[in-house]
Amino acid sequence: MLKFSFALLFYDFFMKLFFVSFIFLFSSVCSPIFSQTKYTISGYVSDKTNGESAIGANVYLKEIMKGTATNQYGFFSLSVEPGSYTLVVSYLGYSDYTQKVELKSNLKLKIELTTSSIITDVFEVTDEKTDKNTQGTQMGTVQMEMKQIKEMPALFGEVDILKTIQLLPGIQSSGEGNAGFYVRGGGPDQNLILLDGAPVYNASHLFGFFSVFNSDAIKNVELIKGGMPAQYGGRLASVLDINMKEGNLKKMEVDGGIGIISSRLTIQGPIKKDTSSFILSGRRTYAGDLAQPFVKSTSRFKGSNYYFYDFNAKLNYTLSDKDRLFLSGYFGRDVFTFKNNRDGFIMRSPWGNATATARWNHLFSEKLFMNATAIFTDYNFVVELEQQDFEFKLFSGIRDYGGKLDFNYFPSILHNIKFGTHYTYHTFVPSNASAKSGDVEFDKGKIIKQYAHDLAVYLSDDYDFTEKLRFHAGLRYSLFQQVGPYDRYMKDEFENTTDTIYYQKGENVKTYPNLEPRFSVRYITGKTSSLKASFTQNYQYIHLASLSAVSLPTDIWVPSSAIVKPQFGTQYALGYFRNFKDNAFETSLEVYYKEMRNQIEYKEGALPESNMSDNVDNSFTFGKGWSYGAELFLKKATGKINGWIGYTLSWTERQFDAINKGNKFFAKYDRRHDLSFVGIYEINKKLTFATTFVYGTGNAITLPVARYTINGYLVSEYAERNSYRMTSYHRLDFSLTLKGKETKKFKSNWNFSVYNVYHRYNPYFIYFSNEGNILDGTLKLRAKQVSLFGIIPSITWNFNF
Repeated sequence: MLKFSFALLFYDFFMKLFFVSFIFLFSSVCSPIFSQTKYTISGYVSDKTNGESAIGANVYLKEIMKGTATNQYGFFSLSVEPGSYTLVVSYLGYSDYTQKVELKSNLKLKIELTTSSIITDVFEVTDEKTDKNTQGTQMGTVQMEMKQIKEMPALFGEVDILKTIQLLPGIQSSGEGNAGFYVRGGGPDQNLILLDGAPVYNASHLFGFFSVFNSDAIKNVELIKGGMPAQYGGRLASVLDINMKEGNLKKMEVDGGIGIISSRLTIQGPIKKDTSSFILSGRRTYAGDLAQPFVKSTSRFKGSNYYFYDFNAKLNYTLSDKDRLFLSGYFGRDVFTFKNNRDGFIMRSPWGNATATARWNHLFSEKLFMNATAIFTDYNFVVELEQQDFEFKLFSGIRDYGGKLDFNYFPSILHNIKFGTHYTYHTFVPSNASAKSGDVEFDKGKIIKQYAHDLAVYLSDDYDFTEKLRFHAGLRYSLFQQVGPYDRYMKDEFENTTDTIYYQKGENVKTYPNLEPRFSVRYITGKTSSLKASFTQNYQYIHLASLSAVSLPTDIWVPSSAIVKPQFGTQYALGYFRNFKDNAFETSLEVYYKEMRNQIEYKEGALPESNMSDNVDNSFTFGKGWSYGAELFLKKATGKINGWIGYTLSWTERQFDAINKGNKFFAKYDRRHDLSFVGIYEINKKLTFATTFVYGTGNAITLPVARYTINGYLVSEYAERNSYRMTSYHRLDFSLTLKGKETKKFKSNWNFSVYNVYHRYNPYFIYFSNEGNILDGTLKLRAKQVSLFGIIPSITWNFNF
């Protein structure tokens, strides 16, 4: 009751503050300014060596100590009164850019930054005007540098973005070696993962052990887990926004690496110097291929294999000072083949993602920036089984066509307004199957597809009310509509089909319109400290149905429908942020409370293959969820020793009327304590040492508490859902990066990693075996733990020329 009252008061306060601030902000922007003429300094910031845009660089005027940050394409705009100013641009890993300007008219600049000569390279920067940790309104937002990620220990030497973000507070892994992640009590489907603006529906390879993101092709990674801005939507928990490199505009460049299970190669360079460039990047595993010659021809498993591959491509072209075009794409596949030659059994399972994005940047004026995007994304999963003359095929997937129109408007140095609209047309293919024996085909029903329109319009403003007080107010209107063709199978209380409703193409099946307010505030409490608070409401219209405790390719995406209501989340967060030692150390303490409605689970005993000639949503049950906790973060970003410590204390609960007798239970990804440590030490110019340590409370599981016989049948009696815990998870990793001899044309390094240094067998899952005989009273039930990895050393050679 106390939690409910607190949330209600907090909600009421924020809603009133939200609408008052919205009226004030936009009336102040739209009102004419009669005081004095203002001029605009605008332009782009990029890397001098390769032309890559500098995302999030600080741009400010030293005399008034006010400024902004570059957007995703390196663009900035500052409108101030006429006068003499010192323009400063600072960006992590680069020397500060300083320019004296006499502002008598609008000024356009093209700024190129040079890499800092300080030994600590990307981790050192001096004389920054502000620190985003304390100055910005956004909470729970982290940007990660790819160079830092590449120097951290990696499983099998495979650098992995998703495993790296699991080391941040509030982000939990879904298990040993798994790339799936949970944010502040949300499920894996509640994370919006974007690659150059296109959603990625399955972000992992090898059943979750590796992510689909090739580090050589990635430029920037931003994670938002609290206070989600209005331009993002469709998920409850977080946004992982990943941008690919644009391609070197200055010279040809080749990067690559050879490891124990995979190799990768990236080629980039100018098509027309300083105007157009390209990047091509590929990766493939080969451990299974290398093992084939060593498998005996008489082995029953001869011919079994597994591999995955990725391919990234991007092209950009500067059409004019006001126009730039980007084309990018990704294609990746896992291919798993299992053969049992003795039984004549073959299983083939290919699955993967494909995305394509076309973006056009246009400057309408010094104050108005536009980005138009066309998006295609596709995910599909197939399982094919063969034994003698019998063949069975199970398949599912989702395909999107969409577009975005996003605007950045900078009316004054006090405002940063964003507005736009997004549209997506979804095609869902939940679990479908076909089967035949010889020439005889079995009727498994027609292929079931579901279609939906997904529309959103948003508006937001970052406004400096005073020197100390800054508001961010945003409002998102979303509309989701399931349309035909679609057949709705009506069920009675015994799950028997009693009637069928037929919807024609384009006919409305169900529509959900909703408003999603977003609000955050920052108050400066001292020279290096601030208080922040945020209130966020989100609706999620597409859902991932899973039977497993980890995210697998067999999970299926389904839309909201007449039965499946949109998930709805409300999050409140409060944080204290402080920096020490001239911003060398960043610290933060955040507390949050989240409520989630219309959570989705399979009914007890339901299976995906049960949905043939039926609606998949007839197998679901729905409930509520809660998550609350505190996150502590300490980060050192300068000097020879860098890294961070993150700690999370949290509770995550669920309640479903049809599960656990309607009683509350801890979610399978509830984790009371989660601790991570990351340390990177640059010993000298050639040698860098890195280490990570993680500790987490064991996963919640459901175990049998008794077994007995009824009429000769063995019956198990289970405890309440998720009422037991596996043993705690902890692991220590080391890595050492040794740079080779460098020339003007060639660079290389060796990365030596040791995963799980002290060889701990962490639990992956637990199963039970029966030993003895029930008839003579010797039957014993024994729990057995399955672990995946002990100590794993690896070596990777990386090169650049």
